Amino acid sequence: MSFAKVLIILAHAFVGWLLCAATMGIGMTVATLQTALVVHAVGAPVFFTAVSLVYFSRFAFTAPFPTALIFVGFVVVVDFFVVGLLVNRSLAMFGSALGTWIPFVLIFGSTFLTGVLTKARQTTKKEKA
Repeated sequence: MSFAKVLIILAHAFVGWLLCAATMGIGMTVATLQTALVVHAVGAPVFFTAVSLVYFSRFAFTAPFPTALIFVGFVVVVDFFVVGLLVNRSLAMFGSALGTWIPFVLIFGSTFLTGVLTKARQTTKKEKA
C-alpha cells in the first residue's frame, strides 16, 4: 500500500478522533463530566459511521475489519499519548468504561458495520448494472 493511501486512511481516523475530542472538550465546558461522557459515547459511533461512509464510498483501500482496527487503533494511540499523557497527565481515563472502552468498541463496531453494508450495497449495484 502506498504512503498516500496510508495517509488517507489515517486522515479519516483523525477526523473521527477530532470530532470525538471536540465533543468531550465542549461537553466538559457546558455540562457535567458524566453528561459529556454519555454524549461522547453516543456521538463516537455516529461520527465514525459518517467518516467510514465517506472512506468506504470514495476510497475503500482496506476491507471493513482492518479499517475498523486501524480507526480504533489510531484513537487508542492518540488518546493514550495526547489526551492521557500530554493533556491530562494521567491515564485514569482508561479506567473508565464509559470514558474509553465503550466508545472504543462502538467505534470499531460502527466502522466495521458501515464497511460491510457499504460494500454489500456497492456489490448489489454492480450486479444490477
